Amino acid sequence: MIKRILPVLFIFLLVGGFSNTSFAQVQNDDLTIGYVDPQAILSKMPEMKAVQQRLQNFMESKREEFASKQEEYQQKVAEYQDKESVISEDAKQQEEERLGQMGAELQQYQSQLQQEIQQKQQELVGPLLDQIDSAINTVANERGLSYVLNTTTSNGDVILLYVSDEAQQQYDITDEVMDELDM
Repeated sequence: MIKRILPVLFIFLLVGGFSNTSFAQVQNDDLTIGYVDPQAILSKMPEMKAVQQRLQNFMESKREEFASKQEEYQQKVAEYQDKESVISEDAKQQEEERLGQMGAELQQYQSQLQQEIQQKQQELVGPLLDQIDSAINTVANERGLSYVLNTTTSNGDVILLYVSDEAQQQYDITDEVMDELDM
C-alpha cells in the first residue's frame, strides 16, 4: 500500500512544483486587469433618453400595425364562424385554408416586427456602444491595463461575482470611462 502511495505523492509534489513555477512566471509578467460596467454607463449617457424615446415611438407604431392586422384576422374568423353552418363543405375547407394562411402570415409578420425592433435598437444604441468602447480603450491604454472585463453579460448575468473593496477602487474603471465620455 505504501509503495503505491509514494509514487503518487511524488507525482503530486512534482506537478505542484511546476505549477508554482508557472504561477510565478505569470506574476512576473505584470498582467493588469480592469473591469467596467457598460450598462451603467449607457444608462447614464444623456443621449440614451432620446434613443429610448425614439425606440419607444418606433415600437408603438409597430404594435399599432400588428394590432390592426390582428384585428382584421379576428374579424375574418368571426365572419367565418357566423356563416360556417350555412356554407358547403368545400366552401368551409377553402375558408379554413384561407384563415390558416392568414394566421401563418400574421405570425410571420409578428416575427418580422420583432426583428425590425431589434434592428432599430441596434441602429440607435450601436453608436453609443461604439463611444463607450472607444472610451474604454482610451482609459485602458492610459492605465496600462492588459485586460478589461465586462461586469455583466448582455443578458444581465453577473460575471464578476466578488470584488474586494480595495480591488474595486483600484480596478473598476467605470467612472474613468464616464469621465472620458464627459459625463
